[in-house]
Amino acid sequence: MHKKITIPAFLCHRRTLNSLIFTPLVLSLALLLLTPLSGHADSYKHFRYSPDARSAYQKVTQLRFGEAYMLLAQIRMNDPDNLIVHHIENYIDFFTLYIDEKDADYERLKKKRDWRLDKIKQTGDPASPYYLFVQADIRLQWALARLRFDDYLGAFTEVSKAYKLLRENETLFPDFMPNKKDLGILHAMVGTIPDSYRWGVKLLGGLEGTIEEGRKEIEEVLRYAGRNDEFLFAQETAVLYAFLLLHLENEETAAWKAISNAGLQPAQNPLHCFVMANIAMRTGQNDAAIKLLRQRPKGTAYHNFPYLEYMLGLAKLRRLDDDAAPHFKAYLQQYTGRNFIKEAYQKLGWQALINGNRAAYFQYMGECLMKGEDKAGGDKHAQEEAASGTPPNLSLLKARLLFDGGYYHDGYELLVRQSAHRFSGEHELEYYYRLGRLLHGMKRYDEALQRYQVTIDKGADSPRFFACNAALQMGAIYEKQGQKPQARQAYERCLSLKPEEYRTGLHQKAKAGLTRLDD
Repeated sequence: MHKKITIPAFLCHRRTLNSLIFTPLVLSLALLLLTPLSGHADSYKHFRYSPDARSAYQKVTQLRFGEAYMLLAQIRMNDPDNLIVHHIENYIDFFTLYIDEKDADYERLKKKRDWRLDKIKQTGDPASPYYLFVQADIRLQWALARLRFDDYLGAFTEVSKAYKLLRENETLFPDFMPNKKDLGILHAMVGTIPDSYRWGVKLLGGLEGTIEEGRKEIEEVLRYAGRNDEFLFAQETAVLYAFLLLHLENEETAAWKAISNAGLQPAQNPLHCFVMANIAMRTGQNDAAIKLLRQRPKGTAYHNFPYLEYMLGLAKLRRLDDDAAPHFKAYLQQYTGRNFIKEAYQKLGWQALINGNRAAYFQYMGECLMKGEDKAGGDKHAQEEAASGTPPNLSLLKARLLFDGGYYHDGYELLVRQSAHRFSGEHELEYYYRLGRLLHGMKRYDEALQRYQVTIDKGADSPRFFACNAALQMGAIYEKQGQKPQARQAYERCLSLKPEEYRTGLHQKAKAGLTRLDD
């Protein structure tokens, strides 16, 4: 007797099943009657991360897709029943979509995803811990891809099906560590979903969890990886952990330390370079980010990653260097997708302002109006700035960039020399906000709290994000100081404000703060 195994569909990143083989009904029945039950399991195909498969996975995560495809061809020749090739191929599709962002690729690769999932479900061995996990992991990757292409309903559906698959796999194989990697990040994230996306949470069914629960699961996987050198997903888990610390736990120093100690090789791997530079730029390590991005590997062996040029331009702009423009121009020349085009022209305009060339600023903002899409938040704000016809205040712009780069003292000295009376309207509001952020970065918390409160008092009804983020940052300070009632009040104040800018991201962080206070 064979135990009946239900096949959920939650952590898989590719949906929709298209059967390739339409066997006549009579032949199907005949085969079933003639095949002994005792031999049925032998017809299943297996999942094995053989040496070639492990090497192919590593090539994919280095963005060396050509070499990965050659290894996959070898596996198909030497081990034709090994379904792990579909897992590795899905990584290639995911990175391709996430980096290139081409609509035509999205539609084409969705069909491959459908076939891939169908093949795994119909021919894979249900007795393998990889059977449900691979389906789930494919679906999670596709949830991210769908978000990239604004398919929010599809993304939540993928997550829902993936979670059900992971939960079933956890029941069958409770000690299977790759499963815990995916469950951990889902458990950590679910409680921080903003109210504007609560409709999506309803699709997730029984998905519940806390940041603390997810963190413990991922830390368990990391401990296991530390004891087992052969664990394939060690670096992938370390990256997830660093992003959890940064975005959900608000532990910037710990996040940078975690990623710095993860054994990544940014000079040999453009994906590692992206991860480390991204976290560096979000944790006040801007000089380190510039060094990382300058040393990134280049060449035809790697899948082209133009966004690294954008990142280098942005990091140099935040240091107020006068030579950021070539990197934004290189990004615009190489990139054929949909995002950060308007932002790149905006940043070229800002560079022109910093260099004292107002005419060039207006020229670039004219390009911003005509090119790219305004769906993503940054592109939308760039479009609004260009449409206004009004350049930003130069002092406030420099203070903003210096803060974003972690140059808090430089930014503070720039602003403190100027009186608030020199600014009016939205500029006055931004002055108090920027001063608060710089004082916060310098750990002068009492002074920062004062500026944040002024920002909230003056800007609660403003469509700008200043008051909302000021409340969020007040919550972060109070939480760090162990003043939980004040922190809760500040996070709830953040959620009560409805700016037109960045609302979703700010509210998600406030919800994460409230979740941490409850843990």
